[in-house]
Amino acid sequence: MPDIQKKFGDKLRELRKQKGLSQEDLALKSGLHRTYISDIERGSRNLSLKNIEKIAKALGLATKSLLE
Repeated sequence: MPDIQKKFGDKLRELRKQKGLSQEDLALKSGLHRTYISDIERGSRNLSLKNIEKIAKALGLATKSLLE
């Protein structure tokens, strides 16, 4: 079974690319740092629910869509 952080990062990368956003674009829209977004996508960050919510809003998605 894939690590949950890696699985979340893969999902985030897929959704970000579908929206046509770079990591930097997503970082600016979410108020997070670009390297933090990169770390999430690589599965090396254990992010908080608050940051999941910020990312979802920046992508124009419901928070639950990132967790499905």
